[in-house]
Amino acid sequence: MKISKIATADPASRLDNNAKLINEKGLLWRLTDRASETRGKMFIYSSALLMIVAVIAITLFLMIQGLRAFVVDHLNFWTFITGTQWYPDRTVNPSYGAFPFIFGSMAVTFLAALIATPIAIGTAIFMAELAKKWGTKVMQPVIEILVGIPSVVYGLIGLSIIVPFMRQHFGGSGFNLLAGAIVVGIMILPTVASIAADSIRAVPDSLRQASYAIGATKWQTIWRVVIPAAGSSLVTAIVLGMSRAFGEALAVQMVIGNVTKLPGSIFDPSATLTTIITLSMGHSTMGSVLNDALWSLGFLLLLISYVFIVIIRFLSRRRNA
Repeated sequence: MKISKIATADPASRLDNNAKLINEKGLLWRLTDRASETRGKMFIYSSALLMIVAVIAITLFLMIQGLRAFVVDHLNFWTFITGTQWYPDRTVNPSYGAFPFIFGSMAVTFLAALIATPIAIGTAIFMAELAKKWGTKVMQPVIEILVGIPSVVYGLIGLSIIVPFMRQHFGGSGFNLLAGAIVVGIMILPTVASIAADSIRAVPDSLRQASYAIGATKWQTIWRVVIPAAGSSLVTAIVLGMSRAFGEALAVQMVIGNVTKLPGSIFDPSATLTTIITLSMGHSTMGSVLNDALWSLGFLLLLISYVFIVIIRFLSRRRNA
């Protein structure tokens, strides 16, 4: 009679009995039992904690190393940020002015955004509104392939095509600020286009149907309804692309010219924070003033990257509000 009662017990009661049994057992039994949720929770919480610790550790490490130039070597912070002379190898009065690199990074980032944004938004509209099936089957895989191409490949393309074009039509060596912006703009274009297409697809169809109901054309609906509805998400895609452009090093280094002077125009060679770090770090001695100054540039690069992240989070909250 007892056996029949146990056999006919409903699943809910059996789960309750398992839960009670799990609570009575120890931690080791919970980690090894398949019916326990403790293993999954510990794995998830451990992964989240590991990511938080990693971010904090990287930030603290760069902050400690980056502040050495001002605390230990007694460099003037304002002169370091606004100075235009970068001559660390001079035996007499070496100068560490990082403004040309800050300006170069900002110029490359904003020029790349100006180049990539119209093409990326147009591609996203084509994929999400005009040719949905063809865009999903053909364009989306192509964009994913472009996202996965290593940055050195873009640099080689810029070195073999864009630089000779600049040299032939605009004079000079061909290594300039505009060449770096074009290469980076091509790099971030697939990322911006993919996120923008997802943002446009997320616009409710009811808005499109309401626009068609009052007599609007396809283009009027896209321009006056779809794009404003997805506006904050599109801006988020652009800022995300700019954050990637700001941190790019190898592709820019191959085409920008890598000079430490402030450029007079977009056709002059320049340098960025990332390029000067990659070029000079291997030639500096740990603990030297130059090495500490390069760590300061890296910390500055991290802070500006955090600014982009804060902007993205702000735009995401505004979109969800």
